[in-house]
Amino acid sequence: MNVWYSRPVFFVESVERSIAFYAEKLGFTEGFRYEEEGTILVGQVNREDCEIILNCQRPEKTGRGRIFISIDIEPLRMLRAEFENRGAPIKDGWWGYDTMIIEDPDGNELFFPYPNDAKEQSVPPAEASSPA
Repeated sequence: MNVWYSRPVFFVESVERSIAFYAEKLGFTEGFRYEEEGTILVGQVNREDCEIILNCQRPEKTGRGRIFISIDIEPLRMLRAEFENRGAPIKDGWWGYDTMIIEDPDGNELFFPYPNDAKEQSVPPAEASSPA
């Protein structure tokens, strides 16, 4: 196989709650779900080329995920406006770049870096939070 296909796994407390968050606040669609006895154990959410698997079977790992998503500046600005309109929890931070950060209800993070030439939307590193 010459082409890699990868997806992060975010561990969450409730896959059902997480699917709702990603759909309502971030515009993802549900890709699949696996249920046992009426409880969703694994699900996937998709938006364009970004796919995230959600799993509630390892509670000790809940909220420790992070994904770094790079997109061009104009689509990023439009995405930020969309997220703001949806009421998504947006933070500005620094992680080698000025970065828009979305934290899901369990603490998993989506990092959207601003390209270096996007100075008009930059946050000075001294004022930005510095996630570990």
